[in-house]
Amino acid sequence: MSQGPTISRTAKHASFAHLLDPNRKWYNNKSIWQDHHPQWLDCFIVQHFFLSLRPFLTIILSLITSFASGYDSSIVNGFQSLPQWQSAFHYPSSQMLGLLTAIQTIGTLAGYPFTPYLCDGIGRRKTVFIGVIFMIIATGLQTAAQSVRTFIGARFLVGFGISAASEVPTTISHSRKLTVIGTASPMLITEIAYPEYRAQLTSLFMSLRYIGGIVAAWGTYGTFKMNNSWSWRLPSLLQGVPAVVQFVLVLFAPESPRWLVSQGRHNEALQILAYYHADGNEKDPLVQYQFQEIKSAIEFDRTITENRGWKALFATRGNRKRMRIILAIAFFTAWSGNGLVSHYLNRVFDQIGITKPSTQLLVNGLLQIWNLFWAVLGAITVDSLGRRFLFLASTGSMLVFFMAQTICLAQYTKYQTTAAGQAFVGFVFLFSAAYDIAFTPLVASYPIEILPFDLRAKGFNAFAFVVCVALVFNQYVNPIAFDALGWKYYVIYVCWLAFEFVFLWFFVVETKNRSLEETAALFDGPDALKRIVHESQEYRAHENTNEARV
Repeated sequence: MSQGPTISRTAKHASFAHLLDPNRKWYNNKSIWQDHHPQWLDCFIVQHFFLSLRPFLTIILSLITSFASGYDSSIVNGFQSLPQWQSAFHYPSSQMLGLLTAIQTIGTLAGYPFTPYLCDGIGRRKTVFIGVIFMIIATGLQTAAQSVRTFIGARFLVGFGISAASEVPTTISHSRKLTVIGTASPMLITEIAYPEYRAQLTSLFMSLRYIGGIVAAWGTYGTFKMNNSWSWRLPSLLQGVPAVVQFVLVLFAPESPRWLVSQGRHNEALQILAYYHADGNEKDPLVQYQFQEIKSAIEFDRTITENRGWKALFATRGNRKRMRIILAIAFFTAWSGNGLVSHYLNRVFDQIGITKPSTQLLVNGLLQIWNLFWAVLGAITVDSLGRRFLFLASTGSMLVFFMAQTICLAQYTKYQTTAAGQAFVGFVFLFSAAYDIAFTPLVASYPIEILPFDLRAKGFNAFAFVVCVALVFNQYVNPIAFDALGWKYYVIYVCWLAFEFVFLWFFVVETKNRSLEETAALFDGPDALKRIVHESQEYRAHENTNEARV
């Protein structure tokens, strides 16, 4: 097949580039007009609505998870700036504020022991469904809370539910702790996306959570003038809307073809690959290449790792290399100073003289829009610029801008310099941009793509677990340490950011322009990579010979 001028510059260097259809884009799947729908959808309007969405349903479904995560992260900031919320919960102390914030992460930690077994046992799709049910129950309890205990219990369930659907606690303002939903959703995107767009779509998973942050921040800003408890109950109620939408959409979503192959359901896996990647043509060269590569990779992973339990994460040299990078990035995700810009931004604003709740809410809303722009920019350039470049550029820039924040905060604290306080806000925005170009888009996509299928759920679960542990520490310790040390607490993060840059320089591996199976095989040595590629190409050559004879 001709490569054609319409294949992206990044994709044309991939091993599968010669198999890509130059006329195929993510938006022109002809299968949207085929009659693959339940009989009860015969209503003309409903039928065409769902049929037009179905090829992208997995992506939409999973990205809604990201929206929910971002909404939750921003709403915590908004609540703390609302006098009505503060009054309803009796103006929580630093210790109680730390608990109220950290309890969701604790809920996420409680969900982690179950999520990899759910993902590998019943599939990615059903795991998302379970997480959604928890989210609906949790948001109902949170909205109706009449006491601190009920509110804390609801926040625990929010974290537990997100752990299954999205499983990545999160980055800059994040609790990203949708554990049950969080593990399954990004894996489902990665394992079903069209190869040319896989990296960008998986990276957008965490990037688009800022849309949820924007809705939450501006929604809280809009309810600020309501002089009753609905000023915080209404934004809390709206948090359940994404879960309800997911509850409906998951009924139409497909299962991961990788998971189906691992269960021996090869025909179903081939049908899904064909439907989503070749308009239903099971003989399409790209579909056959992917299908054979998936089978080869899963079989190879099982031959080199007989023990498929948790010990397998460290059983081979390749797996140890993976986990060294994954666990380090997990700590970097939470301990890059971003925690001070997330749940406790209003506390920092109090230190620099920005004390009006309306102003704090306004800045929080603007920051979410700013974050969205830079996160999406990072997501769409992951293949053109590369993962390694983005990580190093992000960490180096964060180091510079966080040092500047430290200086400004010190100047304001000592001399009450108005200009220093204003400059601090500017550097918060610059620091956020630096964080967003790598640690927002790559926090899910990079760990997932470097893990082989048999270890993907457990490895990603371990990654998210470490992020949560780091976040629990941050969320409980940050307000206490900041009250005790003030601007000097920032110096600790400056030193840590310098260490992050050095580590990433020596250990991050570039993975751009490779299929999912080839990327994972990079860590197992050149022989493993050659075997997977060779078996797929050998099969295609055999098929081409047979077609020529016919």
